[in-house]
Amino acid sequence: MNARVVRGGRLRRLGDVLQDDGERGVGAGHSAFVGQLGPGEFRFTAAGVTTRYYIDGGFAQVRTNTVTVLTAKAVKAGELTATLAEEARAAAEKLPVTNSVDQVSRQKAIARASAMARVAAKN
Repeated sequence: MNARVVRGGRLRRLGDVLQDDGERGVGAGHSAFVGQLGPGEFRFTAAGVTTRYYIDGGFAQVRTNTVTVLTAKAVKAGELTATLAEEARAAAEKLPVTNSVDQVSRQKAIARASAMARVAAKN
């Protein structure tokens, strides 16, 4: 099984087995599917080594022993700190709320910052 993350138009080959955000494990021979991912942890294990990323949500496709994750943002979990997550939350809480669209955008930004904090806490 191969795993790839596409972010910002660049393709990164990642490894052999994927567990997207801890809610679904994917192994060799898994049936094909496409799923939407929320912000959180993306991890995979290759050659006995687990690599963790924070992803900003996106989509996962499993097909013929290949997992492709499309996301706007992928950061190695080891690069995240509680301070970065707190800064993201503070910035999200400062977003203006003048209508329902702004309110939803602010809530999503806060959710992303909370997910960052959960991933950073595992470091």
